[in-house]
Amino acid sequence: MIRHCSTVLCAAVAVLVALGLIMLTSTGAWVKGFGPYHFLSHQAIMVGVGLIAAIIAVRFNVEHLRKFAPWLYGLMCLTLVLCYIPGIGVSIYGSKRWLQLPGLGQFQPSEMSRIIIVICLATWFARWQTEVRTFWRGFVIPGLIAGFPIMLIAAEPAVGIALSLSVVVGSLMFSVGTRLRYAVPTALSVITAAGWFIYHDENRWNRIQTWLDLEHHTQDRGMQQWRALLALGNGGPTGVGLGNGVEKFGTLTFAHIDFIFPEVGEELGLVATLFVVVCYVLIAVAGCGIALQAKTMFNRCLALGLTCLIVVPAMENIAVTTAMLPNDGLPLPFVSFGGTSILLSLAAVGILVGIHRRSLAYMPQEFPLARERRLALRL
Repeated sequence: MIRHCSTVLCAAVAVLVALGLIMLTSTGAWVKGFGPYHFLSHQAIMVGVGLIAAIIAVRFNVEHLRKFAPWLYGLMCLTLVLCYIPGIGVSIYGSKRWLQLPGLGQFQPSEMSRIIIVICLATWFARWQTEVRTFWRGFVIPGLIAGFPIMLIAAEPAVGIALSLSVVVGSLMFSVGTRLRYAVPTALSVITAAGWFIYHDENRWNRIQTWLDLEHHTQDRGMQQWRALLALGNGGPTGVGLGNGVEKFGTLTFAHIDFIFPEVGEELGLVATLFVVVCYVLIAVAGCGIALQAKTMFNRCLALGLTCLIVVPAMENIAVTTAMLPNDGLPLPFVSFGGTSILLSLAAVGILVGIHRRSLAYMPQEFPLARERRLALRL
């Protein structure tokens, strides 16, 4: 299994991408104001670009990224700040998450920031790997490196992305050996402050209350999650058939983006949704296997971080669409519609495969005993 991590990873990703294109054909055709194949054609183009980026990433030695990490960090912070400038940043549904780039259309810097934060943290821990258990270089400075862009992302507001990225950063710091006596009190303090902020923010507190009493909010704030549960229940074990789902006709909003998972359950059934979960489990196992085989601290941290960047948002999206968490608007990696997301996710997969290939190149060749010839001298 360990030697075939790349194969397992690529197979699981290919299945999810193919499923995403199929479901976009079914759900995107009913979005008002767009052509029947608008979302499918756009996503297919971005998948093609993403595959090219993945092939380049496989052949690129990621160790070269270490020298450019400070420049990448500065570029990331600059693009996140530009989202707040009128005329450059694009606001959609009250969120300032996008930039309008000439000739390239809309671009979401927060998606790019997720990979750059992992690269910067991997660079830092590789540089100071003997001091990862110290207070300043093992906890405070890496926390500040990740904390500043996460705060910019959360203020867009993109709370779902900021939350998933915080989990990724915490997992990475725990894996490299950051002391729990530093991390746990800080995490509890941040959770307390976040709870206080949510309690005093009317919109977000209403979301929590709606989620806690979903059955009494089926026609207002809780309608999206309620219709998602109805879609999953309507599908049953085998589904109603591809294209025969009824919730995508307007009652389940954003069925082609954030809530595409319930449409998979409605049209293809419980078997398909469980298969999607299995694919993400395989991605997690393969990514951790690649990290274990990496020969350098930088490659090991980068592989682990990129794996979490794929798996954690998937867990969060599935939890939201099944009403296990409050609604936060996070897409399902490789399946939901989103050009920036699919492009950078495929590039991350390419980096993982490249790390695995270079790790296997250092492994000694094994020779079976059956091919050895032994000579003995009789006395």
